[in-house]
Amino acid sequence: MKIGFVSLGCSKNQMDTEVMLHELMSAGYEITPEETEADIVVINTCGFIESAKKEAIDNILDIAWLKKHNGLKGIVVTGCLAERYREEIFTEMPEVDALLGVGSIHNIVEAVESISARLKNKKLPKYASFEDKNTVRLGGDRILTTPEFYSYIKIAEGCDNRCAYCAIPSIRGRFRSRPMEDLIAEAKQLEALGVQELNVIAQDITRYGQDLYGEYRLHELLHRITAETEIPWLRLLYCYPDKVTDELIAEIRDNPRIVKYIDLPLQHISDPVLRAMNRHGDSAHIRGVIEKLRREIPDLTLRTTFIVGFPGETEEDFETLCRFVEETRFDRMGVFTFSPEEGTPAAEMENQIDEQVKQDRMDILMKLQMRINAENNEKKLGTVQRVLVEDFDPVSEAHFGRSAADAPDIDGKVYFKADRRIAPGSMVDVKIRDVVDYDLYGRAIMPK
Repeated sequence: MKIGFVSLGCSKNQMDTEVMLHELMSAGYEITPEETEADIVVINTCGFIESAKKEAIDNILDIAWLKKHNGLKGIVVTGCLAERYREEIFTEMPEVDALLGVGSIHNIVEAVESISARLKNKKLPKYASFEDKNTVRLGGDRILTTPEFYSYIKIAEGCDNRCAYCAIPSIRGRFRSRPMEDLIAEAKQLEALGVQELNVIAQDITRYGQDLYGEYRLHELLHRITAETEIPWLRLLYCYPDKVTDELIAEIRDNPRIVKYIDLPLQHISDPVLRAMNRHGDSAHIRGVIEKLRREIPDLTLRTTFIVGFPGETEEDFETLCRFVEETRFDRMGVFTFSPEEGTPAAEMENQIDEQVKQDRMDILMKLQMRINAENNEKKLGTVQRVLVEDFDPVSEAHFGRSAADAPDIDGKVYFKADRRIAPGSMVDVKIRDVVDYDLYGRAIMPK
């Protein structure tokens, strides 16, 4: 049978898809990139916020159409939506043939085989597996779905932060670090595949090691990866401000292979809102961490995300947030409207904010950030940026890639002309000549 995949949501989910791909291919299954050619489609879903749930359900219904009209034999639903709504999915979407919770991705071959068995014997029950997500084996061999020159490495699973708005602890379980030796071995495997950029991910990478070793060990993990591989770029995503240690700051500052980029999701800056969100650390602590980061790492690119419209957020709270963004001038910023998620404390709070007010506040904050970003980018005119080449666009006859200041999928691009074609995965210096929105334009400086 041919197996197709639909992978939704974050890069952490994408890595689970890569593990399932490897297990199916190792079992002899053929993978097809075209759902219309597949016998069975696996849909790895996100269920973090309402928009992600809607996207997951829409994808399931689209694939169900293939089952009715195109001869598709089976549908497997995995990931956060399957974990969160295990009781409802078979009832509400009878086209689904098998369910895997987030702790059961290593049972993907068994799930596919169950569909084959039911095709021969309709009396067999539908397959469902929901192993304890807190004890499941972490990691596993993968088939990369990213271009061969960059990848992600998930150093932990789950979360213990218990933010009031977040369903992740109930979906993904408690925080569990992966053993350091396993991560070093995986980094070496990725290096052998040609990876030039390794993006370090987890729900909270700064907590790494606390559960296994009794202390934060992210700085040590980064040092060992760069000591034991030659991967040029390591990038840090999803750091929490209350766990940014002096040792971590020093490692980022002093290690030339760690790109000077931190994703520090702050969510808000007003103390009443931070307390209601159950965020760790107050506004004074957040400001102190940012000041220390920028003092110790002068060329740092700082990315963050905010939530607007949290229950009880007043106009004064929002104005405080806007002033903070104006003063801090983040290099990268995302904004989300609050989504009341079932089972979270925030969903039951009083003083819920009107949806239009949420949208208006998001628009105001993003317009402010667009201006800041344009001003920041103007300062890059005439500079030389090191760029990881991603591809060549034949229409514009320009290459494109990312600088150290740009994470995959979420940040901008650098477009540039060159005297000759440059292979994807190469590193080149580009002199910046123009700026358009979030992207930079220039020309490669080619060695003579």
